[in-house]
Amino acid sequence: VRILQPETRPRVLVSDTVGFIKQLPHDLVASFRSTLTEALEASLLLYVVDASDPTYEAQLEVSRGVLREIGAEEVPSRLVLNKMDRVDAAGRAALAEKHPDAIMLSAHAPADVAALRETIMAFFEAAMVEDVLVLPYARQGLIGEIYDSARVLSEDYDENGRVLKVRGLPGAIARLRRSLAAG
Repeated sequence: VRILQPETRPRVLVSDTVGFIKQLPHDLVASFRSTLTEALEASLLLYVVDASDPTYEAQLEVSRGVLREIGAEEVPSRLVLNKMDRVDAAGRAALAEKHPDAIMLSAHAPADVAALRETIMAFFEAAMVEDVLVLPYARQGLIGEIYDSARVLSEDYDENGRVLKVRGLPGAIARLRRSLAAG
């Protein structure tokens, strides 16, 4: 698991959990079930396939099938067709027609990688909410948790403590509220 770079607020974690599935005999996939269950906790799954590989659809179906088996089919997902630099114009047109919502890129092209990052961030941005948190002066030890979990838009002070206008995912904001209420 790695943090999306450059780092964002809130952090976006990236984990390559299913890339190895195509190399495993299907009966061995069960051995890796605990690793694959990370996908159940994901907010977004990216199916990254080599668009230049004629067997990409079979590999994609294996990945989707395994994720269905563990109950992850409800997790939002996007198809990423990589290595588009190896696909000719006719192939690109066919892929665009077959997978109109796919993200097409070459990982060797910095602009393509930046566009993928923006697509990921837009997905999370759409789900974010703004809220105001009051951090009592006696609880300033929680400031790091707030900055790690949300984007702080503004900061002010009043008689109750530090007043923070934040933007983050609803679950993270709820967790921060519980932490603030616990003390």
